Amino acid sequence: MDRRRFPADPWQLVETSYSGGDLGACETLFSVGNGYLGMRGNPEEGREAAEHGTFINGFHETWPIQHAEAAFGFARTGQTIVNVPDAKLIKIYVDDEPLMLGTSELEHYERRLDFRSGMLCRSLIWRTPAGKRVKVESTRMVSMVERHLACMTLEVTMLTGDAPLVISSQLLNRQDGQDDYRREGGGSGPTDPRKASGFEGRVLLPRYHDASDDRLALGYQCAHSGMTIGVAVQHRFETTDGHEVVMRSSDDLAKAVFRVEATEGTPVRLEKVVTYHTSRGVRPRELRDRCDRTLDRVARHTLQHYRDKQREWYDGFWEAADVEVGASTEVQQAVRFNLFTLAQASARADGLGIAAKGVTGSGYEGHYFWDTEIYVMPFLTYTQPQLARNALHFRRRMLPAARIRAQEMAQSGALFPWRTINGEEASAYYAAGSAQMHINGDIVYALMQYVTGSGDHDFLRLDGVDLLVETARMWSDLGFWRTNGGAPTFHIHGVTGPDEYTTVVNNNLFTNLMARFNLDAAARTTSRLLEVDPVAHDKLVGRLGLRKEEVEEWQRCADGMTVPFDEGLGIHPQDDFFLDREVWDLSRTPADLRPLMLHYHPLVIYRFQVLKQADVVLAMFLHGNRFTPEEKKADFEYYDPITTGDSTLSAVVQSIMAAEVGYHDVAMDYFQRALYTDLGDLHHNTVDGMHVASSGGVWEALVFGFAGMRDHGGQLSFDPRLPSTWDSIAFSLAWQGSRLGVQVAQDALSLRLVKGDGPVALTVRGEPYTLTSDRTLKIPLPDQGPRFDGLLGDKPHSGGIRADGTRITAGVPDPVQINERHDPYSEVSWSMEPDRG
Repeated sequence: MDRRRFPADPWQLVETSYSGGDLGACETLFSVGNGYLGMRGNPEEGREAAEHGTFINGFHETWPIQHAEAAFGFARTGQTIVNVPDAKLIKIYVDDEPLMLGTSELEHYERRLDFRSGMLCRSLIWRTPAGKRVKVESTRMVSMVERHLACMTLEVTMLTGDAPLVISSQLLNRQDGQDDYRREGGGSGPTDPRKASGFEGRVLLPRYHDASDDRLALGYQCAHSGMTIGVAVQHRFETTDGHEVVMRSSDDLAKAVFRVEATEGTPVRLEKVVTYHTSRGVRPRELRDRCDRTLDRVARHTLQHYRDKQREWYDGFWEAADVEVGASTEVQQAVRFNLFTLAQASARADGLGIAAKGVTGSGYEGHYFWDTEIYVMPFLTYTQPQLARNALHFRRRMLPAARIRAQEMAQSGALFPWRTINGEEASAYYAAGSAQMHINGDIVYALMQYVTGSGDHDFLRLDGVDLLVETARMWSDLGFWRTNGGAPTFHIHGVTGPDEYTTVVNNNLFTNLMARFNLDAAARTTSRLLEVDPVAHDKLVGRLGLRKEEVEEWQRCADGMTVPFDEGLGIHPQDDFFLDREVWDLSRTPADLRPLMLHYHPLVIYRFQVLKQADVVLAMFLHGNRFTPEEKKADFEYYDPITTGDSTLSAVVQSIMAAEVGYHDVAMDYFQRALYTDLGDLHHNTVDGMHVASSGGVWEALVFGFAGMRDHGGQLSFDPRLPSTWDSIAFSLAWQGSRLGVQVAQDALSLRLVKGDGPVALTVRGEPYTLTSDRTLKIPLPDQGPRFDGLLGDKPHSGGIRADGTRITAGVPDPVQINERHDPYSEVSWSMEPDRG
C-alpha cells in the first residue's frame, strides 16, 4: 500500500488523496455493511465509480443455465445476487456545476473508515470553476443494531462567496436503469469464474413508486425468482438559508431536490435515513408498510442515538474479537481491517448464509460456499458463538433441498450444494464444482467444532443431529468396500477435493478424512443421544427413520476409511493417482500466465501435479491429530512448491502449517499475503468484493498458526509459534461458556479467565493445566518450536521413485504461438518441455 496515501492507523482505514487509478478496489475496501445490507464505497455524487453497488444478502434473481451438452443432474438454475436500488446517491451542484471526483479541483480530500464505529466519513474542499471554495462533509453507516437501516449525512458549507446550491438525494434502480453519469467498466470477463454474470432482460419489475411526505419509496419484484424488495428514504433537512424542496418519482428513480440560496459560512445539512426490506414472496406493498414502520420508529430518535448504539455494538465486538499484535502499526491496522470485514459480513445475516464476498460486491454471484464453514466459522465459534449458531441453523434450513440434490445424484441422505443462494446447486461446471462433495463433511466439521467450543449440546440435539444423520447416509452410500488380501477398506471414488486443479479422482485424501470425521461424529452422537436422552432419540428415529444397523455401518465405514500413503516417497498422495502425473514446474511459469485457470484449458491443468489451493495441507490442519510431525513436514515440503496460490484460500492454511512444522519465514510470507489480499489487491479482483474467507483465515493464522491453538478431539491445546519479529499476540477465546484471555510472548504463554468461573482444562505442548478464576496461568516457553530459515520457493521436488519404479519428472506446458500467416481458426498445439534439472 502507498503509505503516503493510506497512512497506518491501528483503528481506521484512511485515504488522504483521491485517485481514479484504483476505483474498484477502493470501493470494496471502503464498503459498509452488516451482513444483511451492504453499500460499496462509491462516492455520494455517484461518480467517478467503477462498480456501483448496494447488495442485500440472499436477494437474487434466477435464470436457466444453458448447457452446451446437457445431462441428467446438471445444475439447472443459476442464481445471481441483484444490485438493489441505490440510496447512496446525493448529487451536489454549485452555480449549476456538478461536483465530480476525478475532474473537480480538490484542495483537500480525506476519507476514513472507522473500525470502532463502522462509520465511513469523507471530508473535502472543492474549488469550483468560478473559484468558490466549498466544504463538503459526509458520513455513511449501515446499522448493526437495526438490521434494515442505513444512515447518511451530508453537510455543505460555502467557504467563500454565496451561490445557488442544489442537493439531489436519489433512489436509483441501477440494476435495470442508469443515471446520466454512469460509466460502464469493470464488467465481467467471459472466462473468469470469479465474476458475476450479466442478466438478459429486465430484472426488477416495478410495483410501486412514491415521493411524498418527505419520503421516497420504490418497490420491485424479481422477474424470475419472485423475490420482492421495498426501499424507502426519510430526509431531515436543516439550513437557515432560503430554500425549496421538489420531490418526484418514476419506476426507476425517486428523488428529493433541495434548492438553496447558500450564503458564505452557513452550513446546509441533510440527514438521509434509508430502510430496505426483502422477502421470498411477500407482496411489495406489504414491504412498503414494513419500510414505513421502520422509518416511523427511527424518527422518534436522533441520528446520534443510532450512532451511539452502533458504537456500543462494536465495543462488544472488539472486546471479544480483537487480536492485539506486538508488531508494527501497519500489521495491526491490517489485522483489524480483516476482523472488521468479518463483522460486516456476518453480524446481521440472521438466518442467511455468509457469502464469499459478504455484501461488498457481486463476485461469485453472491453465492455461499464451503469457505464459510472452514474459514469463517472458527472465528465465529471462538469469538461470536451466537453468530456461529445462526450460520449453522441456515445450513439446517437448507436440508430439504440437500435431500433433493442427493436424490438427483443417486445417493441416500442429503448432499449440500457446492455453491448456492437458495439451496439448489448453481455450479454449472460439475468437475470442479458439484463433485466437491466434501461440503457435507465441512458442514459437519463446523457443527461439531461449534458444539465442542460452545458447549451448546441443545443445538446438536434439537437441530444439528439431523445434519449428521443425513450427511452420514450420503457418505455410506457413496463409498464402497474393497478387499485386497487383508482387512476390507472403505473407498470413495469420483470426487473432487478443495483443489480445483485436480478433479473427479478416487480416494481424495481431504474428502476421505472429512467423510471419516462425518461418519464417526454421526455414529457417536446418535449412540450417545440414545444413552442420555432416549426421548429425543425416539423423536429422531420417528423423524428420520434411523436404524441401529446403519449407525453401526457408519462406524465401520469411518474405521475402515482409506487414507492414501506412499511408503516410497513418505508422503500422503492427494488421491490414488495424483503421483502418476508429471509435476508442473511453477518456477518456469511466467507471472503473466497466472492464475493458470485463466490461461490454460482445464484439461491441460488436470494432467499435472499442480494445485490451485492447499488440499493435503488443509487436511493436515483440520485433522492434525491423525498425522505425525514427520508426516506433516514431509507433506508440506512436497506440496508447497506446486501450490500456485491462485486461490485466496491457500495462503492462510500454508501459513498455519508452515508455522507448525517450523518454516517460520514461510509462515510469515504467507501470512503477509493473506493479510493484504484485499488491502493490496494482490489477486487483482478486489473490485468484485472482499475475500471474506481469507479474512477469516487471517484470524486462523494468528490463533491457530502463531498462537498454536488446537481443538482436536474436543481438547483445548496450545503450542505457540510466535514470529521472531513480534513481541506478542493477545486475544480472547470463547470456550464452553467461558471467555479466556490469551497472550503469547517470546518467553511465556499467559492465560486468564475473563468471563466464567471455570475450571477450564487445557494442555500446553502436551502438558495438562487447569485454568481457574483465582489466578493467571503463566507458562514459560523455552522456544517457539523448531525453526528452519528461508523460503521453500516454487521449484518442485522431482526425481522421486513411484511405487511402480518410475521416476517423477517436472516440466511446464508451453503454448506455441499462432503464426499470423496460418489459419486463425487452426488449433493451438502444446509442447511439454522436459525437466532439465
